[in-house]
Amino acid sequence: MKKVTLVVGASTNPNRYSNIAIRRLIDKNEAVVALGLRKGKVFDVVIDDEKKDYKNIDTVTLYLNPKRQEAYYKYIIGLKPRRVIFNPGTENDEFIRLLVENNIEAEVACTLVLLSTNQY
Repeated sequence: MKKVTLVVGASTNPNRYSNIAIRRLIDKNEAVVALGLRKGKVFDVVIDDEKKDYKNIDTVTLYLNPKRQEAYYKYIIGLKPRRVIFNPGTENDEFIRLLVENNIEAEVACTLVLLSTNQY
């Protein structure tokens, strides 16, 4: 079963880091699903604008500021990912604590750096 990465805070704007991350994940042959404020597409990846019950989520990579993350706490924990990556500017001690309490790895890192150094 292929591991899936969920990009939360996805954007169709090619200058946004979430958009660049989707494209790099595709380049690395990773399975990607995306959730954003507006529907759209990045290559073949559809950006959903509502929380779906995705299956086989291995990694959630966050591109939302800590205040905006609050609405996603229960949803992300409910997906039971192996890990959540807090990209620069998304660090959130409260959410990290909740993830750890639910046996989900919380990683403060940059998805783009992890991909470019083959540590993803």
